[in-house]
Amino acid sequence: MHPASPAPDRWIVLKFGGTSVSRRHRWDTIGSLAKRRAEENDARVLVVVSALSGVTNELTAIADGAADSDARIAQLETRHRQFLDELGLDAEQVLGQRLAALRALATDTRAQERTLAWQAEVLGQGELLSSTLGAAYLRTQGLDFGWTDARQWLQASTLPNQTAWAQRLSVSCGIVPSEDWRQAFNAQPAPLLLTQGFIAGHADGGTCVLGRGGSDTSAAYFGALLGARRVEIWTDVPGMFSANPREVPDARLLTRLDYHEAQEIATTGAKVLHARSIKPCRDAGVPMAILDTERPELPGTSIDGGAATVPGVKAISRRNGIVLVSMEGIGMWQQVGFLADVFERFKRHGLSVDLIGSSETNVTVSLDPSENLV
Repeated sequence: MHPASPAPDRWIVLKFGGTSVSRRHRWDTIGSLAKRRAEENDARVLVVVSALSGVTNELTAIADGAADSDARIAQLETRHRQFLDELGLDAEQVLGQRLAALRALATDTRAQERTLAWQAEVLGQGELLSSTLGAAYLRTQGLDFGWTDARQWLQASTLPNQTAWAQRLSVSCGIVPSEDWRQAFNAQPAPLLLTQGFIAGHADGGTCVLGRGGSDTSAAYFGALLGARRVEIWTDVPGMFSANPREVPDARLLTRLDYHEAQEIATTGAKVLHARSIKPCRDAGVPMAILDTERPELPGTSIDGGAATVPGVKAISRRNGIVLVSMEGIGMWQQVGFLADVFERFKRHGLSVDLIGSSETNVTVSLDPSENLV
């Protein structure tokens, strides 16, 4: 089949983070990579993008009720207008409605109480802004890019024991599509599509978000739902390393990993890939790759189910900001059901436990504040 007419149901998913969408030359790279992947694989390409670098931090402060929220919104508007000028686009024509929606959230009736639904809408504005300007720019470069709203395609799932906070601000989505879902998605006419990471649709018709680092997970959800040939995570580093290369100069690039190896490395602190993004691809059998936007010629890290594991230490990683809860007492020794009673308390409060260490008189657990309201 000619590359100009790719199979409508054959997809490659490319995800680009904040540093990869904040400069004009990076958007040129995104366009050329999407075009190349489409031609090389006779496939359609879905590009998933994060907000511009630093924008989500500003939106988080606004959602948290910062006293200078109006000033922060004005600064965000100025930054996006200046970037559109750099791209040679008319700011009002491209982002006028989106920027008006951002301003309106500051005076929304829900802002005073900072409802979870309002917070989710605020947090999701960055991806809506970046994807809209990106699609407009890529079309001016002669690429047939369409824009699609991720909230139409990714729907939040309700999990047992989830808190109200998690059901709106740290959601999970299903990865088994209906036939109608696939037909509708594939029916979108543009061979290249651009959508948002981080956001999804809530059962009440509003917005919810996948938590920090959620754009990686969005790409994985789309890859699983579409049965994609590959999900590529494009970032500012060339892949996963045996240690943090900024702290360990001799760290080795890990060019191929099994899903489970990548999961362990990501879960224990490697920030290059969000830990939640691996399971959807693993369950659907979709290969993943981590690649460097500035140096696309580098091999990166491939993640799939066929990588041979070898004995030995694969990588050393570290996590900061973890909450430790230590419970100690002689009364727990040989007490039947003690751990069940302890974890019932965490379950009751909707807290997810990461790691557990225990002895005859001590149990210590770790909680990740980014995934728990602690």
